[in-house]
Amino acid sequence: MKHLLKGIAAAGMLMCSAAYAERNLKLVEVITSPERTKVLQTLVDEFEAANEGVNVEIVSLPWGSAFEKLATMVAGGDVPDIVEMPERWAALYAGSDQLVALDDYVAGWDHGSTLTDKTVQMGRQTGEMHMLPYGFYLRAMFYNKKLLAEAGVDGPPATMEEFMAASAAVSELDGKSGYCLRGGPGGLNAWVMMAAAMNGTNEFFTEDGKSRINEPGSVAGIQYLIDMYQKGYAPKDSVSWGFNEIVAGFYSGTCAFLDQDPDALIAVAERMPAEDFAVIPMPVGPAGKAFPTIGFVGWSMFEASEHKDESFDLIAHLSAPEANATWAKRIGVIPVHKGADQDPHFKTEQFKGWFDTLNGDEYVPTVMPVYLEQFGYFADSIALDSSQEALLGQRSAQDIADEWAEFLTNEYATWKAAQ
Repeated sequence: MKHLLKGIAAAGMLMCSAAYAERNLKLVEVITSPERTKVLQTLVDEFEAANEGVNVEIVSLPWGSAFEKLATMVAGGDVPDIVEMPERWAALYAGSDQLVALDDYVAGWDHGSTLTDKTVQMGRQTGEMHMLPYGFYLRAMFYNKKLLAEAGVDGPPATMEEFMAASAAVSELDGKSGYCLRGGPGGLNAWVMMAAAMNGTNEFFTEDGKSRINEPGSVAGIQYLIDMYQKGYAPKDSVSWGFNEIVAGFYSGTCAFLDQDPDALIAVAERMPAEDFAVIPMPVGPAGKAFPTIGFVGWSMFEASEHKDESFDLIAHLSAPEANATWAKRIGVIPVHKGADQDPHFKTEQFKGWFDTLNGDEYVPTVMPVYLEQFGYFADSIALDSSQEALLGQRSAQDIADEWAEFLTNEYATWKAAQ
């Protein structure tokens, strides 16, 4: 009998050991580059070392095809435990009940209370916290101190009126322009921000479902950018500039102002002395408000995960203040914990504009209506082509605003009907 009990105990230990060893997690990375994958692997290695028996497989998908590849994985039953989740995808997966609500997990997490209010707010865009954001791509304004001083501008602009005047002054300098306008691919953010600032609201639709992009204030914001270009306050070539061109235009000293996210700081800081430039919040409009666009990415857990506790432990490890700061520094995002602005890396004139934006009541982050099925087509085709025509004087601000409003109103109605 004694031998039988020993045998049962031994068998039980083997079964437990096997179950213990089978805690394999799959983490899908969707914004992939060799450098960031290396950083992620280092953080995962630390987690594995502290959690014996838990193994993490990182699957890195190239961004250009990540949406389709992740969807194919999920549809085929190869569902990861954890995914790097851009905000524009969260509603899709949360709406089909495929993501775990992390609210209770975060409430019991040692570092849950140090998350900034905006981090929690953004994580709950879908109603519950279906994503724990790891950082923000938030728009703010870079400015060249030397060019402003040379143009006789007394300090950086705080308002839209001051921004126009400062851009005009710099454009009087030989071979210089005020604003690195993004007239090419990816330029919709500026049109939306200027329209919202002049209209005093970042609401995309009225209560009865009509787009607000052709309201008088919004049209004034669209006209504002047209004026910047047509009056010569932006380089003539900027009608077709994309990300690389506007960033290069700023660090080369071609233009004095650049509105961009923290990821642009990596390239700028490599090429400009820190004392020559700084970053401020976006200028406010007549209502005393600015509406900088914000994008964010975070970690989500799939309901299909068989190891939810371990999966959240990994999310918690990646999101802890020290790890989050390391990650944010390497990939160019604003970290998510209170007090991050006191880190020597972030406690600079260059990062101040983003932290001031996150902490200031007059700055209201704007999330694009990416839940609309055809929003990508609108941003990359309709808005791109029509805004370039307006910059070149071929169409009026009211004309393109009406076109945009018609398209967005119809798309919103389609989305609303499906809810």
